[in-house]
Amino acid sequence: MLTILAAIFVFGVLVTVHEFGHFITAKLTGMRVDEFAIGFGPTIYQQKDGDTMYSLRIIPLGGYNKIAGMDPDDPVEPDAFNSKPIPARLLVILAGAIMNFILPIILFTGIFFVQGSERVVNEPVLGTVMTGMAAEKAGLQKGDRILTINGQKMQDWSAVVTTLRANGTKPVALTAERDGVVRDYTMTPVFDTEAKRPLIGISPKVEHRNMGFFESVGESISYTKYIITAMVDGLAKIITGKAPAEVSGPIGVAQMAGQVAEKGLLPLMNFVAFLSINLGVINLLPLPALDGGHVVLLFLEVLRGKPLGSKAMYNIQMVGVGLIIALTLFSTFKDITR
Repeated sequence: MLTILAAIFVFGVLVTVHEFGHFITAKLTGMRVDEFAIGFGPTIYQQKDGDTMYSLRIIPLGGYNKIAGMDPDDPVEPDAFNSKPIPARLLVILAGAIMNFILPIILFTGIFFVQGSERVVNEPVLGTVMTGMAAEKAGLQKGDRILTINGQKMQDWSAVVTTLRANGTKPVALTAERDGVVRDYTMTPVFDTEAKRPLIGISPKVEHRNMGFFESVGESISYTKYIITAMVDGLAKIITGKAPAEVSGPIGVAQMAGQVAEKGLLPLMNFVAFLSINLGVINLLPLPALDGGHVVLLFLEVLRGKPLGSKAMYNIQMVGVGLIIALTLFSTFKDITR
């Protein structure tokens, strides 16, 4: 039951925030929104206010805004999408992804303000030594200061990481200081299939820091920017074949939502923030039916001086819908087999 409730909450928040971005900018730029829907399928609840029908539908895996003038065959009307200038249309298209990036900033601000943050101390001091790993078996303990690895002096934790990664699975000769006494240690890294690299089982010292509100805002902006950059880099590696494409569909996300919800509200908020960033990045990919695909079509319209014909637009949309359905089926199959 917790998994179901957590999944509905996660999907509901992500969809509502994304679609609200499109909705509010459409309204602000004078476009008519015929329907604002959260979910797909049969209607649970509907209410009309002004020109807009607000709908809650039974399948919480998506949503949509029916904005006048967005379909290829829609007539050109004063309050339609297709009658507005390019900047207004571009804003409406990008607003969903922008909201997906604003939401994590808000959530991370709350998380940092409530529980503070933890930063890695860039010193060659052991924060943890993992049970059963090579370092523990060799005798290393929490708090030990690493002095040298294979004869090289270690000035900071970055040097420790760089040296160990370059060493691979070869034996490691390490000296460390504990309570003023220097000892020598020898160990052999073991390849970890999950981390996909050899490990000896150590991690750095971490310091906890409480934050005020404005500091939390600044930290959340920096953290969101960092995650966006990391996700874009990861996508680039997947596209170029440098990293495997590991995808999770609705079932996988729902399962993870349930697992995270068991740990508490703050971990669940953190999970929502990460998924929101992921949704924003994916939606900006220049693929048909995604927001990024619509941006490409707008730029083509600028270059051509006129929009594509209705038949071409329809075909592009059908290709996009087909790709989304295929990806959903593929990711769901992967979820089930896992």
